[in-house]
Amino acid sequence: MKPTFSVASSSRRGFALGGIAFALMLSAGTLAPLAQAADPLAVGILIPGSKSDKGWMESGYDGLVAAQKAHGDKIKVQMIENINYADMEQALTNLASKNKLVIGVGGQTQAAVMKVAKRFPNTRFSIVGGNKAEDMPNVAGYDVKQAEIAFVAGAAAAMLSKNGAVSYVGGMEIPSIVNAGKEFGNGAKYVNPKIKYFENYTGDFDNVAKAKEATLAAIAQGADVHYHILNLGLRGMEQAAKEKGTKVVGSYTDRCGTDALYPAYSITGVGYQVQYAIDEAVKGSWKAGYKPFGLAMGPKASDMVVCGASPEVTKKLEEIKKDILGGKIKVLEG
Repeated sequence: MKPTFSVASSSRRGFALGGIAFALMLSAGTLAPLAQAADPLAVGILIPGSKSDKGWMESGYDGLVAAQKAHGDKIKVQMIENINYADMEQALTNLASKNKLVIGVGGQTQAAVMKVAKRFPNTRFSIVGGNKAEDMPNVAGYDVKQAEIAFVAGAAAAMLSKNGAVSYVGGMEIPSIVNAGKEFGNGAKYVNPKIKYFENYTGDFDNVAKAKEATLAAIAQGADVHYHILNLGLRGMEQAAKEKGTKVVGSYTDRCGTDALYPAYSITGVGYQVQYAIDEAVKGSWKAGYKPFGLAMGPKASDMVVCGASPEVTKKLEEIKKDILGGKIKVLEG
């Protein structure tokens, strides 16, 4: 069954609930204690950025679509996308008042989720990209462990670099994003101790101009392979890389063969976690609390793909992943 879209995206200049229908009607399962067996499970999902950003938000949206295909008319979903950070609490309040499961896509939703969840004790909340926080009986935090796969991405970038210089651009300077940046640099140095590494933050996941400026600055210093944790800001990195003939290691989803600009992709399972939250609610096995994903949860949750990789590159990356899982290589949280 194909999802029918009836969505009015909010403006980033402000979020007004009154009279505006933010609805994406899909279908999927029943959270046993909270819905009658014959009723669809009401799911609300907040995607703060654009669902077509080629990054985190699009990956989350893909997971939502996958859940719809899996569960059909057993769920009904209301989606709010593309809002200001300051408006998240209001958006989540709107979702919590109408749904039994609410999903916040991105660690930037965590603070608002924790506030709103206290006012809606009978609503379940799942945070995709959540970190360890206050234990609440109705909140689940799913940690993608970006720092883990960022280390592997750094190793891949170092092997792909011809200049011996790589760069990273993050959005908001919050712990999980900063830790991922540090581990990307550590991964690059792990395979090439002499590599040059440039790290920058724009303060905004969606600012195209700042992301381009940061990437151009790194290119001017020799960086020829770039990594990111950005949403729409990725377009700025792409513009800089295309103009200067450098490459980008993509994030979140394997899209090998679709764009020559990208020689590799890290997989962080954002969509996998969205689908996981819905699947668990449908089965009646949803649980509150912190849950780490990352490499330990398998390739759908976390992986590194170098397009057309040589056996030597593949072997090296597999060794690094194994050493992270075994504790030989220790990485930061986040």
